[in-house]
Amino acid sequence: MLGKDFQLFAFLSRRSQGEHRNVLRNVLTVILLSVVLPLVAQISKPVVIAHRGASGYLPEHTVEAKVLAFEMGADFLEQDLVLTKDDVPVVMHDIHLETISDVAQRFPDRKQSDGHYYALDFTLSEIQQLRVNERINPATGKAVYAKRFPVGRASFQIPTLEEELQLIEGLNKTRGRVVGIYPEIKQPGWHRQQGRDISRIVLAILRRHGYTTKQNLCWVQCFEVDELKRIRFELGWEGRLVLLLGSGRRNSDGSGAGPWFTAAELAELAKFADGIGPALGAVVFGTSKADRKVTDLVKNAHAAKLVVHPYTLRSDELPKWADSMDDAQQLLFNEAGIDGLFTDVPDLTVRWLSAHGKR
Repeated sequence: MLGKDFQLFAFLSRRSQGEHRNVLRNVLTVILLSVVLPLVAQISKPVVIAHRGASGYLPEHTVEAKVLAFEMGADFLEQDLVLTKDDVPVVMHDIHLETISDVAQRFPDRKQSDGHYYALDFTLSEIQQLRVNERINPATGKAVYAKRFPVGRASFQIPTLEEELQLIEGLNKTRGRVVGIYPEIKQPGWHRQQGRDISRIVLAILRRHGYTTKQNLCWVQCFEVDELKRIRFELGWEGRLVLLLGSGRRNSDGSGAGPWFTAAELAELAKFADGIGPALGAVVFGTSKADRKVTDLVKNAHAAKLVVHPYTLRSDELPKWADSMDDAQQLLFNEAGIDGLFTDVPDLTVRWLSAHGKR
């Protein structure tokens, strides 16, 4: 009798194990469908990165510019980050303040010997007193882009990284769609020379807001190769990383490119980064539409399994090789095969991608 009971128990145990495996398989399938596949879709389709927000319409990196870019359908909102005197990351493109604020009028005695007003010399409370304006040439006081938001109109401020992340989290909730972030750590080497570890500070804030792995919609970008390696290996960042490239070096075919342009260099980069952010001139070069040429950068990057997000397409400052936004976007997305684009006018890129079945 005991033998039969043992056999029945063994049979039921085997059946239970099989059912457990089926349940586990079903759970993994649900996870794949609900988490992984949407992420793959987000990565595989061309993405629109709002360069400093909708900066073609409102002063760059203001909260207002980010909200407008969100409503225009951008997939990612960019945050350029520098530190204040009290180690708070604020969202602004340069390490100095005079080109985008009235700092020279409010704090005339805080200028350094090189003529710059550095954010690192001001506390957050002082920076919050500044009035942000459309980017100007300090020598002339005139706007860099004459047709953009009038200088001196309305009231804008410099936000902190914390404030912007909270804003995006709130919009994602109330608007029912998930828009990612694209923070750039500005001049980390310079910050370390001043005794500040901006990368460590920024990564701690990102982690606190739930940006921890490559499953999160966050790309951390930087121009400095050594710092990108440090972020990955020393600081243990497990999320996505992008190396930003200039267009200074020339390839054998005459095309402009930055370091890591060759296939071998890109393969080496892929050991610690997930993508590159080259200048437009590294993807397409030429002085006119007649002599333009697509470089092999995107092809080589894709062979190394790196995504390519070039910067920056502007409707009021088109590349010399394009005669319109549509022309530039057709060349970049269809012929060059880029994976995403930094743009000051995200609505125009969203519209073009939608019209061509890429969204």
